[in-house]
Amino acid sequence: MADGSVAGAVSLKGRVSEEEWQARVDLAALYRLAALYEWDDMIYTHISARIPGPEHHFLINPYGMWFEEITASSLVKVDQSANVIGHAEHPVNPAGFTVHAAIHDGIEGAHCVMHTHTTAGSAVACLREGLSQSNFYSAQLHAMVTYHAFEGITIHAEEAPRLLASIGTKPAVILRNHGLLAWGDTIARTFAERPAVPPRWRIGNRSVARVAATKSSTNLRCASAEP
Repeated sequence: MADGSVAGAVSLKGRVSEEEWQARVDLAALYRLAALYEWDDMIYTHISARIPGPEHHFLINPYGMWFEEITASSLVKVDQSANVIGHAEHPVNPAGFTVHAAIHDGIEGAHCVMHTHTTAGSAVACLREGLSQSNFYSAQLHAMVTYHAFEGITIHAEEAPRLLASIGTKPAVILRNHGLLAWGDTIARTFAERPAVPPRWRIGNRSVARVAATKSSTNLRCASAEP
């Protein structure tokens, strides 16, 4: 995986700085973990990471590749506006980077941003009461979770100030009627802070989705109207 051979890409090892290469390896590993835990949504959703240095460049998944296919060398380097830096075999999804760009730019310590559309995460995002911190796993996120009201498809930069205001300094974000988001100062910490990532995640997925399915449609709709 590390040299990009799985995707048929030319290895960038030795062609980029050691810091960038390490960021690539770590981020590609997180994409593979997301695929393993079934947090992916085909070719949609993204995990981004800031490349160390003064340039404000970032790594993001190439548009069209499944998470399980992503390698260190196939990750695409972009600037704050999602313009590709250097050569890339695949394009990126500029609209998908909108939320990531806002958080990277607006929160100094946000070196990695992860956004998912899992079944359980989307179910919790549709509940008026949100995440129940009534068990060992979710209790670990006590005082770390925040919510952002649904504003439609997140492709508009003007939503950024409201999103940042909703987040404040909390690293675990539930996007109402949408999905989950986490940010952190390292790739590993972002993985750990994603809302509700217990080891027995399969049990949690089934249970949360089942509970959500029993809620009335009125209850589910209420979440979108909350401030």
